[in-house]
Amino acid sequence: MCRSIKTLRPPYAEQVTDDDVRAAALQYVRKISGFRAPAAHNAEAFAHAVDAVAAATATLLDQLQVRSGAQAS
Repeated sequence: MCRSIKTLRPPYAEQVTDDDVRAAALQYVRKISGFRAPAAHNAEAFAHAVDAVAAATATLLDQLQVRSGAQAS
């Protein structure tokens, strides 16, 4: 999908910051929208999408249960 988005769960990333989550969300929204930076008339929708993806990502990471020796797919 988007090669610049890094895996944000242990053991691949031990300390994930809000900035890491937001950067991944931004890359995702850029990829699916096809815009690196949206035009002014799309800026609000773009910003809302980044916020929503970042929130969903944070929720996912908080809820994942990673068992030692097993990798999630």
